[in-house]
Amino acid sequence: MENSEISQLEGRVEQLLERFHQLQQENRSLKVKQDELIADRARLLEKNKLASEKIESIVTRLKSMG
Repeated sequence: MENSEISQLEGRVEQLLERFHQLQQENRSLKVKQDELIADRARLLEKNKLASEKIESIVTRLKSMG
């Protein structure tokens, strides 16, 4: 193999390694964001449940008044 071919291969390997590291970092960031969104969703579901329970309680009290 000629020196120029080896140099080209080395350059390509370096590019691939750099891209690999970029993708690793992006993947880590996306996993963190996913975890945050899952936690936000759980909080919103809990809030929705509590609001539904309060509304049901109000409706029940209104029915008993009438």
